[in-house]
Amino acid sequence: MRMMLLTSGTRGDVEPFAALARYAAAQGHRVRLGVPENSGVDLTGIDTVSLDVDFHRLMAAPGTSPRAAVRHVRAEVRPGMRRMFSAAVRETLAFDPGLVLHHPLVLTAPAVADALGVPRVLAEFVPVATPTREFSAPGGPTVSKDLGRFNRTTYAVPRSGARLFRRDVERACRQLPGGRALAPASASRATLMGISPQLLPRPADWPATVHLTGAWHAGAGAAPDPAVTGFVRGGPCLVATFGSMAAGDPSARGRAVVDSARAHGLRTLLVTGWGGLALPEDRRGDDVLVVPGAPLDALLPDAALAVHHGGAGTAHTVARAGIPSVVVPFLVDQPFWGRQLHRLGVAAAPIPHRRLSAETLVPAVGDALARRERAQRVGRAVRAEQGLRTALDVLTGL
Repeated sequence: MRMMLLTSGTRGDVEPFAALARYAAAQGHRVRLGVPENSGVDLTGIDTVSLDVDFHRLMAAPGTSPRAAVRHVRAEVRPGMRRMFSAAVRETLAFDPGLVLHHPLVLTAPAVADALGVPRVLAEFVPVATPTREFSAPGGPTVSKDLGRFNRTTYAVPRSGARLFRRDVERACRQLPGGRALAPASASRATLMGISPQLLPRPADWPATVHLTGAWHAGAGAAPDPAVTGFVRGGPCLVATFGSMAAGDPSARGRAVVDSARAHGLRTLLVTGWGGLALPEDRRGDDVLVVPGAPLDALLPDAALAVHHGGAGTAHTVARAGIPSVVVPFLVDQPFWGRQLHRLGVAAAPIPHRRLSAETLVPAVGDALARRERAQRVGRAVRAEQGLRTALDVLTGL
């Protein structure tokens, strides 16, 4: 089978697609992967094409004023998304696949699949496009609220975002045979939820075409720096990372993390990522190590707990490692995963990033440490899942 995989977003969106691309290619399929630029993901050995967008630029803090936000949308967000829509059409037509699998943000994928007359499949790592009565839309303003029978209505909010780019999608579709997209677009043949059922039990009202596959995890990746491994194994250690989240004061967050770790006799590994964490000079010491990035899958099993932002990829990585955590959500789906992990008994109650301080984090760390046994049980179950195999079985069975 010739498969075109199209993804969007940051590292947490690219890594699962890369894992599936490698796995499918190893099973003999011809796979091409369209990816954003500068994702930080190892794409060695994968047939990739650029979607001509850099989400580092799109997610850069535009300032605090509404005027600055509007300027950022006009100067970066809209042009970047426009280029991505166009590249997705161009590269898919050039590859001529027999199937298109795409991220929800690749809004031109339905049109190009229809133009080629091939099935398309939606991939979700956060269930924002598949409504349910069981919880509010993870990407919407009611993410932390249970509205009961009105939960399904909240999914209109994420869907409405697509309408903001309608003209950009139409412009990109001028490359299609006939110069425009068919209307309306065909429904996706299936939806693959690259989510662990241990973290999100399947809602009863999801249709049969939705497949909860388990996370798309590639297994062992790059080996960590021996110095970092030695540090984590040198004594009970707290690992803190906020991924691509950089809003606010990174030094204040670093101070709160280090103080909370020391209050519980823990060493601290600060993974600074896109700049969301920094170590103040007055908190340096032999019990703290700062690195820009690290392979969390390899390091977390040796850690005592993690403090993280609650992105879908990081939430699954921490759960797979079998360690408890404290989630400090910033935006979008992160409050959802923070709430889910807490409900499962593997994390303390989430602390919104604006409320993060030593006063809030010290007791949360203590709460999380008491949940280690439950986290270990969940970790064993997550590690037993075969998400890539399940996803490929669905695709080849269409």
